Amino acid sequence: MTATSDDELDEVYAFAVQLGKEAGDMLMGAARSRFGDAGQSEQAVEEKENAVDIVTKTDEAVEAFIKSSIEARYPGHKFIGEETYSKGSSREYLITDVAPTWCVDPLDGTVNFTHLFPMFCVSIGFIIGGEAVIGVIYAPFLNQLFSACRGRGAWLNETLPLPLVRNPVPAMPPQAPSGCVFSCEWGKDRRDTPDGNMHRKVESFVNMAAEVGGREGKGGMVHGVRSLGSATLDLAYTAMGAFDIWWEGGCWEWDVAAGIAVLQEAGGLVTTANPPEEPDTAEIPDVRLGSRLYLAIRPAGPSATESGRQGQERVVREVWRRVRSMDYARPGA
Repeated sequence: MTATSDDELDEVYAFAVQLGKEAGDMLMGAARSRFGDAGQSEQAVEEKENAVDIVTKTDEAVEAFIKSSIEARYPGHKFIGEETYSKGSSREYLITDVAPTWCVDPLDGTVNFTHLFPMFCVSIGFIIGGEAVIGVIYAPFLNQLFSACRGRGAWLNETLPLPLVRNPVPAMPPQAPSGCVFSCEWGKDRRDTPDGNMHRKVESFVNMAAEVGGREGKGGMVHGVRSLGSATLDLAYTAMGAFDIWWEGGCWEWDVAAGIAVLQEAGGLVTTANPPEEPDTAEIPDVRLGSRLYLAIRPAGPSATESGRQGQERVVREVWRRVRSMDYARPGA
C-alpha cells in the first residue's frame, strides 16, 4: 500500500488518530500510577547523553505498542521511533522516498513526564515522499488531541479547526517580533563552551526579549518568551495560534514530524532556524525534515498592506536578524 490516494490517506489518518489516543492513554495510565499515596515507586530511569535527557520504561512500552500496531496493519510501511533509533549508532538522514514512513516519538517531554509537569505527549507523524502529510499529537494530561491530514484541515480534539483564533485569522503584528509570543527551548546540548550552541541560544533569547533598540539594534521586545519542554507541543501551540514564533535547533525527525504536519495544514510556515548571510533578500527555503534547525511562524491572515504569507516571511526575516546560527550538523547534511 502506497497510501497516496484520498481513500487510503483517510484510512491511515483514522488509524493514526485512534493509535494516538490509545498510546496517550498508556502515558496517562503510567502517570496516574505515580499519583498520591496509592502511587507506585518511581519508575526506573536511565541517563542518555546527559542528566537532562531522561528516558523511562514508559517510552519503550508505548513505542513497542505503536510499532506493533503499525506493523500488523501496514507491514509494508517503514517505522522510525525515537527509542529504537537512539539505541543505534547511525545519525544519517532517516527520511527517504522509498516507502511510506511512520515517524514516532512515544513520549515527547520526558523530563516533564518524569516531574509530572503536564506538557508531555505522544507524537505520530506519517510521511510520504519525504514530507509529513499526517500528524497526530495527544497530550493526555491536558486532554488535547491535535491532528491533521493534508487537504483535510488541522484540528483540536477533532472538532475545533486550527488556528483557534479565527474569523478572521489575525495578521502578524506590524512591528513583529514586538507583540509576539516567542517559543524556544534550552535543548540537550548544555556544554558550557564559549560560543557553543547553548551560549548562542542564550544570546538569541536575550536579543528577542530585549527592549527595541537595545542589544545594538537587535532587541526584539517580544511580548513573552515560553519554553514548554516539548518541541512537538511547541509546534502544536504555534499551529493553534497561541505562539507566534518557534525557533529551535537540535530536534530529530520524531520531535517535529507530526507537529510540522499540523502546523502546515493549519496554514503556518516552517523554515530553517539559521539566518542566511543576507536575511533581507535571501530566499526563504522550505523546511527539510531532519535538518535539526527549525523556525516556525503561526498561521496568519492578511492586513491592509500584505498577504498572510508576506507577513509570515517578514517575521522570518526579523527573527533571522536577531538570532545566531547553531551547529547541529549531521552526516549527509
